[in-house]
Amino acid sequence: MSYNFFATVSRMKYIERWALMRSSRAETLSEHSLETAMIAHALCTIGNTRYGGHLDADRAAVIGLYHDASEIMTGDMPTPVKYYNSSIRDAYKAVEAVAQDRLLDRLPDDLRPTYAAIFHADAEDAEEIRMRRLVKAADKISAYIKCIEEENAGNSEFRTARQTIWGALQKMMEEMPEVRDFVRDFLPPYGKTLDELN
Repeated sequence: MSYNFFATVSRMKYIERWALMRSSRAETLSEHSLETAMIAHALCTIGNTRYGGHLDADRAAVIGLYHDASEIMTGDMPTPVKYYNSSIRDAYKAVEAVAQDRLLDRLPDDLRPTYAAIFHADAEDAEEIRMRRLVKAADKISAYIKCIEEENAGNSEFRTARQTIWGALQKMMEEMPEVRDFVRDFLPPYGKTLDELN
């Protein structure tokens, strides 16, 4: 018997983000997930190294890789629509949960618990909650980086999104020093040319 989980997940490369925006370069869900995973790992590493945390950075990276996997089935719901009001937000969360369960059903029984733990948070564990909050912050940082790249390409379409995301990041920086440190130490080089990075 064969299982469709990984073949389905591999289709993230066909899902384009920012559906309502004119982009200078399309961004796929695969690209975004990889960037989110790398940033989530960095945020947890910063937390452990600088702030005495005991966060599982490797687990955060894996959660980052799969954090939007349900969008393979639902598509990328634009943020203004997803969070327009609480009814739409709650309905989308329900749809997302069904999509995650459908993905998990594509695994053999013995592997399903491992992936279910990636998709679903354990609300009892404070470190797990903190780590998942950092994954959400990584997701937001990745979106902000996309806005920087688009504006640097001369696309003013992302100006309002950049301002909105920056407002959310400022709140996160107040609550999570890891986010503040990443933004301060690693965000400024984004948007530089290859020669400037060298």
